[in-house]
Amino acid sequence: MAAPRVKPAVKFRERSDLLDFLLEVATLSSETLELEKLLESVAGIVRRVIPFDLFAILLFNEKRKDLRIRYAVGHREELVKNLSIALGEGLVGFAAAHREPVLVGDVTTDERYLSTSDVVRSELCVPMIARKRLVGVIDVQSTVPGAFKDYDRAMLSLIAARIAAAIDNARLYTRGSRQFRLINTMSRISQEFTSILDLDELLSKVASSVRGLINYDAFSILLVDHELQLLKHRFSIRYDQRINLDNIPLGKGITGAAATSREVVRVHDTTTDPRYIATYPGVRSEIVVPLIVRDRVIGVVNLESERIGYFTDEHTRTLSLLAPSMAIAVENARLYHEIGERERRMQEDLRAAFELQTVLLPAEAPPISGLEVAIGLRPAREISGDLYDFYEHQDEHFVIAFGDSSGKGAAAALYGAMVNGRMRSMAPKRRSPAELMKALNDALVQRKVEGRYVTLLVVLWHAHSKEFTMSNAGGSPPMVCREGNILKIQVEGVPLGLLPDREYDEITFQARAGDLIVLFSDGVSDHLSPGGEEYGRGRLAQVVRRCAHNTPAEVVAEIFRDLEKFNTDRFDDQTLIVMRVA
Repeated sequence: MAAPRVKPAVKFRERSDLLDFLLEVATLSSETLELEKLLESVAGIVRRVIPFDLFAILLFNEKRKDLRIRYAVGHREELVKNLSIALGEGLVGFAAAHREPVLVGDVTTDERYLSTSDVVRSELCVPMIARKRLVGVIDVQSTVPGAFKDYDRAMLSLIAARIAAAIDNARLYTRGSRQFRLINTMSRISQEFTSILDLDELLSKVASSVRGLINYDAFSILLVDHELQLLKHRFSIRYDQRINLDNIPLGKGITGAAATSREVVRVHDTTTDPRYIATYPGVRSEIVVPLIVRDRVIGVVNLESERIGYFTDEHTRTLSLLAPSMAIAVENARLYHEIGERERRMQEDLRAAFELQTVLLPAEAPPISGLEVAIGLRPAREISGDLYDFYEHQDEHFVIAFGDSSGKGAAAALYGAMVNGRMRSMAPKRRSPAELMKALNDALVQRKVEGRYVTLLVVLWHAHSKEFTMSNAGGSPPMVCREGNILKIQVEGVPLGLLPDREYDEITFQARAGDLIVLFSDGVSDHLSPGGEEYGRGRLAQVVRRCAHNTPAEVVAEIFRDLEKFNTDRFDDQTLIVMRVA
C-alpha cells in the first residue's frame, strides 16, 4: 500500500532560505549517532522539500557488494526485508555504480527500472558518497508520471551530500556498539562457563549461549578419545531437541578435519564438499571450531544450517573468541566428572587420576626470559591439592601462580583445577596480581563450596626491569637468597573463597642477577618429624643458603632430600618452585 500523497513543497526562492535549510540539514545530521533516528530524520527532511509516495534509504555492503533497504516509507514489509540490489541493477543500482543521480519521468519506458510496485510511475535516485566511498542511495518514487524535476534532483543531491558522512559515522558507531555488546556478552558467557562443573549442565549452557549469538539449526559437541582415535559424540541438539549421533574417526568428515588441522573449518555448501558426512537431512552449510587446551585438541563444536553460505566471517570470529573459554570449561567439567568417579572407586583407581593431574600441573616450567626455573611436586596422596601455573602476560611479562587448596585428595585437586581454570580465563583481563586476586575471590565467594578455599601467591615477573610484583592470599611468602643472606619479604592476605569484598595488597621486589627465589607450600614448612617437631622456615633457609649457588633443579632435589631425612612419611603435599634471576 503506497503512502498518501503530500502537498507539493514550496521551493526556496531566496538563497538565504536555502542556506538556512542546508544548515538545518547539517545540524540534524550531527545531533545523533543512532542510525534509526538519523534515517527517520532524513526522511522528514526530504519530505519537506520533495513530495513522494514511496521513500527508501538503501545502504551499501562492501562484503556482499549489494544495496539493501535500511529505512523505508510506503514500501511493503516483505520487500524491505528481502530486497537486495546489486551494483548496476535497476535504477538504484545504476545510480550507485555510476555515483550520479538518476531521474526517470516514466519508469515504464526505462529498461533499467526494477519493478517493486505496479503503481510507481516516476523515480529519483541519488547516491550518498562519504570519504570517496559509496554509503548508499536515497530513492524516492511517485505514482504520478514526471513528478520529479531537475530542481528536486538538485535538492536531493544537496541533502545526500550533507548527510552521507553522518550516516556512515552512525553505521560505524552502531557496528562498534554491537561489537562492544558482543564482547561484554562473551565475557559474561565465559565467566558462566568456568563456574559450571557438571558436564551435561555445561554443554546445555554452551548450546543455549551460542544460540544467543548465532542462530543455528543444529549444534553438536564431540570430544576427542585419543586412545580410540575417535571424536565421541557428547551433546547434540536440533531445533531445540536433544538427539544422538554416531562417533566419527579422527580425520574423517568436516569435524575430523577441524580436529586434525586445529583450525576453524567453514563450508558454504555441504553438497559440494566431499568431506561432508550427512548427519541431518537438509543441512547446506557448516562451521566447526576445535577446542584446544594446553596445545591439545580436546574436541570440536559443530554448527549447521539449512541455508547455503549462512555462516559468515563474523560468526567465525565470534566462535574463535569463545572457543578458549568453552575448551577450558569443558576440560574442567570433564575433569570434575572423571575425578569424582575415581573418588568413588577403589584406591588403585586414584593412580589414574594422578596421571591425569600431571597434564594440568606441568612437570617443567615454560621458557621465561631472565629466569631459570625448576619445579618439584610430591603429593601426600595419589593426587595433589597444590596448584601452580605459568602463563605469559602483557608486554613479555610472565605470571607465576602458586597455591594450595584446602584439604587433600581428589576434592582438593578438583577445587584447585576449578580455581586454575578461573584464574587462566581471568588473568589476561587483569593488569596486576592484586586485581586478579580480588576478581578470583569474588568469583569463588559467589559460587561458594562449603569448607573449601585456596591460598594463592601470584607473582608477575618483569623481565626487562628484573622486578617481581607479588600479591598473596594466605600463602607462604617467598624466600629470597641473595649472596648467602635470606631476605624477608612481607606480603599477606586472606585466602580466596572465604570472605566477600576483600581487597588485596601487592608489593614490588627489585631482583638482582643471581638472586635465588624459593616458593614452597605449607607441606614443606609444616612437615613433622616422628617426634612431632616442625621442619620450619628456619631449617629450609639453612638448606637454601647451603646450596645457593647450585642450579634450581639441584636446590629442589636437595630440599626434598633434607625433608626425607627429617621424616619419610608425608602428611601434606610438598611443592616447590625455585627460580634464579639470570
